[in-house]
Amino acid sequence: MSESIQQALNSAGAKDVTACATAWLERREFGEWSEKDQTELDAWLAESNAHRATFWRLEAAWDRTHRLAALRLPASEPIAQKRFWRRVVRGAATLAVISIFGGAATIYLTRPPETIYSTPVGGREIVTLADGSQVELNTDTILRTRIDDSHRTVRLIQGEAYFEVVHDAAHPFSVLVAGHRVTDLGTKFVVRNDADRVEVSLLDGRVRFDPANSLAQKSSAILAPGDVVVATAASMSVTKAEASTIAASLAWRRGMLIFNNTPLADAVAEINRYTSRKLVIANDATGRIEIGGTFPVNNVMAFTRVARELLGLRVENRGDETVISR
Repeated sequence: MSESIQQALNSAGAKDVTACATAWLERREFGEWSEKDQTELDAWLAESNAHRATFWRLEAAWDRTHRLAALRLPASEPIAQKRFWRRVVRGAATLAVISIFGGAATIYLTRPPETIYSTPVGGREIVTLADGSQVELNTDTILRTRIDDSHRTVRLIQGEAYFEVVHDAAHPFSVLVAGHRVTDLGTKFVVRNDADRVEVSLLDGRVRFDPANSLAQKSSAILAPGDVVVATAASMSVTKAEASTIAASLAWRRGMLIFNNTPLADAVAEINRYTSRKLVIANDATGRIEIGGTFPVNNVMAFTRVARELLGLRVENRGDETVISR
């Protein structure tokens, strides 16, 4: 982590949150940005709504100021240009600070080129973008979109989303997720961003998957219907899945979860995405027991009833957790 970012992280207060956000943006735009940097930024953003709101407000201000400043960019050597753009970033940060405390800049910055969509734990929402494409957001998902005459870019910050994209060869539709890029070639697909991996499943059409910089040794993959790509910080793989398997993984769109001889630990991890009261597996042996069935995403009791009555397991409420054991 750079020294300027570390100094900002050691500060407190609204102005210092802005200073930290400025340091992150400045390093991303002008420094040696790596997957580790992106991971650290994502962690900082996840710490609080104030971090996310300040950074996104600053980023939106930078985008707009960048376009205006480009009209008067000095024709000088690269070093002078770099200094000029750094001043632009800090100017955008000033506008962001003003917007936090009120004033005319609030009006200016409440019209950013990006729109943010989000769902709570257990929530689901369908949105129609400006280009006519539809996106269905699953539980606990944050999506940032920039759709205009020259851009069709979506950032999946966390969670899972199903896309039905209106194809436009002149303006490709891209989904950025954990440093990777998914580019529409006329398609329906789903993208899931977990803590340690990204998964893309293609239902129809084609997409191109470009891995993150840390996987530069890996070439882009063109996915066909039924292909599933799984990418982590260190690896990428493409496999073929049965149509029924992909359909089962999308049962959340109907408010359901489908398990087919699924280890209990994996099933519980999936259930926990949709509820604030968490299920806990007592030990590894219990976690290896397999379970099958179709369950409503918002009915934990139906799941625990099967575990108790059909699998013969013990289910106990302990504080704000429900523990399953043999």
